[in-house]
Amino acid sequence: MYFDGAAHRHGTGAGIVFITPDGGILLYSFTLSQHCSNNVAEYQALILGFEIAVDMEQLDIQIYGDSLLVVNQLLGSYEVKKSELIPYHKYATRLMKRLGGASIKHVPRRENKQADALAVLASSLAMPDHEIQVRVCQKWVVPSLIDDEGIEGGDAHVVSTYEIDKED
Repeated sequence: MYFDGAAHRHGTGAGIVFITPDGGILLYSFTLSQHCSNNVAEYQALILGFEIAVDMEQLDIQIYGDSLLVVNQLLGSYEVKKSELIPYHKYATRLMKRLGGASIKHVPRRENKQADALAVLASSLAMPDHEIQVRVCQKWVVPSLIDDEGIEGGDAHVVSTYEIDKED
């Protein structure tokens, strides 16, 4: 499971990515209903992922996050100093123990791109009192000219250009 949280002045969000043992990918994106710090958003994402894992009865799970603070606080390497993080840390620790075989590891941001994109998307779409569903589709809308029956082989690689005046 990969997790990430995002917080900015327009909204907060959480992204979670589960990769199943057979290579399946489950994506979750949540808008968070209250403004909070980025560290709280990270904990929110982690906790949401833990809750989903518990519901799926995935007790032997590897967790990856790019928040050095949250990961090291759960590992016990860092002390939880900010009072606002203490309840999140306690709840996350309790859920992690409930998962039993769970392990957590810090990963660089570049290895957490999907969870980050989901968190940023959710934080950007945050609308109070509205649930938003976004469908992500794959589509290619421009047909290939090479496959077109009306084009002869010699014309398929011709490119036309038009120069626009600098004042335009």
